[in-house]
Amino acid sequence: MKINKMLAAVGVSSMLLGTALVGCSSESSGGGENEDGKTVVELAGWGSTPEEEKLLKETIASFEEKHPDIEVKHEVIADQYMDVTKTRLVGGEAADVFYLDALEAPSLIDTGVLEPLDDYVSEDFDIEDFEEPLLNAFKVDGTQYGFPKDFSTLSLFYNETALEEAGLEGPPETWEELGEYAEKLTVDEDGDGQPERFGLGLSKELARQFYKFQPYGGQVVDDNGKAAFASEEAIASLKPVIEMYQEDQSAGLPSDVGTDWGGDMFGQGKAAMVIEGNWTIPFLEDNFSDLNFTTAELPTINGEKATAAFTVAYVMNKQSEVKEASWELISYLTGKEGMETWTSKGFALPTRKSVAEKLGYDEDPLRQSFVEGASYAQPWQAGKNLPTIMTNFDNQFISALLGEQTLEEAMQKAQDTANKEIESSN
Repeated sequence: MKINKMLAAVGVSSMLLGTALVGCSSESSGGGENEDGKTVVELAGWGSTPEEEKLLKETIASFEEKHPDIEVKHEVIADQYMDVTKTRLVGGEAADVFYLDALEAPSLIDTGVLEPLDDYVSEDFDIEDFEEPLLNAFKVDGTQYGFPKDFSTLSLFYNETALEEAGLEGPPETWEELGEYAEKLTVDEDGDGQPERFGLGLSKELARQFYKFQPYGGQVVDDNGKAAFASEEAIASLKPVIEMYQEDQSAGLPSDVGTDWGGDMFGQGKAAMVIEGNWTIPFLEDNFSDLNFTTAELPTINGEKATAAFTVAYVMNKQSEVKEASWELISYLTGKEGMETWTSKGFALPTRKSVAEKLGYDEDPLRQSFVEGASYAQPWQAGKNLPTIMTNFDNQFISALLGEQTLEEAMQKAQDTANKEIESSN
């Protein structure tokens, strides 16, 4: 039964945590009318920056102005978003419309708690305007369960001053060239093997490595949803990272230079290049205004363009009692007008090509690379078992980077452990 599958997905501890956090919410799953006779649609999502919160309020206000018979009740779930959402879905208390990350989409769609949206779509909604990889992240067996509200791909951030001083013109175009650039951009004045500045800042997580598998013919999971990253092809895609870190010492982790993430590492001048998302732009502009930087599409991998996409959709609760009004809200928020308002400041990028063009992001020096990457990006998702697979990869890949075991040993151990956990949970 669907309810049993959901209970299994949430788990007892998450159920208890979620119940503790539900107190501030409505006791029903939306529906009904307010005292003015308006249809009430509940919208839930996680928290964001004050600037983004302001943009969302503006978008919702515009929707309500154009739909005077609908009131939107917006709730921010500040902690444990998915645990709370799953708990409320089980208890019939979830919002009518809510955010869903692509990472979580396969698992939640599999439980049957989401309303299929195909029958609600009219021609004027213009589905063809969406970037296809982002749209497909919320489609299963030809059925659309959500429409992406925004996204970021990964791009190469590079310090233009550092490249100029090293005699390098323009960004590297291939991964091999990236390695050459990284060596030339690494600064180790003491010669002690602990550079003051690495050529490239690395991220060790699977979320920043998985897009490299496909150009080599590898994959994160097989057709049965099991981990498959110990294959020869996947190993081949990861070896350049290991070599840059261990042998060339031209790439480093944020922790190697006392920082928390790649954006800060880059901003402080401790890496001349990093691979990061669109969220890094406002961070750098706010905190390192004197930094002379720009972005470029990621270097090709094994002769192919490749990047990751991180995207979030609006989805509809299948138990909603106000489905028509809920669709009106979804179609406005992900329609051309609503999306333009929401993405107008560039904190998030529009998933519609026409909106990106209208706002000029397709020609923006800093954001153009992210927009270009959307057409060929791989969404960050790999079936319902990805959380288990991701944890085991992350645990072992770092040990390979540090030389505690070979890459082959690390990936085999991670794959075997992940698949045992998947088998035991089924």
